[in-house]
Amino acid sequence: MGILEKEYYGFKHNEQSLKIVDYLEHTDTRTGLNLTYEVRDGILNHTGENKPATLEGYIVRVADRIAYINHDIDDAIRANIIDIEELPKDCVDILGKYHGERINTMILDIIQNSLDKDYISMSEEIGHYTKKLRDFMFQKVYLNKIAKKEEDRAKYIIEQLYRYYIENFPKLPEEHKNLYRGDNFSKEDIVCDYIAGMTDRYVVKLFKDLFIPKAWEKY
Repeated sequence: MGILEKEYYGFKHNEQSLKIVDYLEHTDTRTGLNLTYEVRDGILNHTGENKPATLEGYIVRVADRIAYINHDIDDAIRANIIDIEELPKDCVDILGKYHGERINTMILDIIQNSLDKDYISMSEEIGHYTKKLRDFMFQKVYLNKIAKKEEDRAKYIIEQLYRYYIENFPKLPEEHKNLYRGDNFSKEDIVCDYIAGMTDRYVVKLFKDLFIPKAWEKY
């Protein structure tokens, strides 16, 4: 869910992902996808303090970090929060200046550094500059006043949708409510699951449909 996937009010996207495959996804014959322990462990532990139980899980964990650092750099540049020339010079010199260059450097380093080993990791050098790039993103983007202001707006939209469906629970789509028939889930859980399954674009459209007067849309 992009920016709306932040961990508000204890929401954790890895735990929600596990709930989706264990419960919210249905087939004709059962609830959940009946995934193996190893796959479920990889989903749950691709982020957070706990470590994956398998090498495949570690690959997903490292890939997730590579993806979000580099995609967030591109998003921040497009949003004019940072300029590409602001990226730390030593990181650029080692990892590459552009998106594809950085990702290629990181992936090749992991492959070369993990061959014939029972763990997955970057080399000390590439790991150092990857961490430095991540620290730069925290300083300039994740904790940036402009970015935080946008985050507060996103938070407000989610809060309003949550309150609306708590107060107007029957207006939730029947196909979503039907997932919980006979199970002991609270109204709050059901509404949270519904909102968590939305894309950013759909959230914005729904907010406009519910709260913005039609006559104002032309302004």
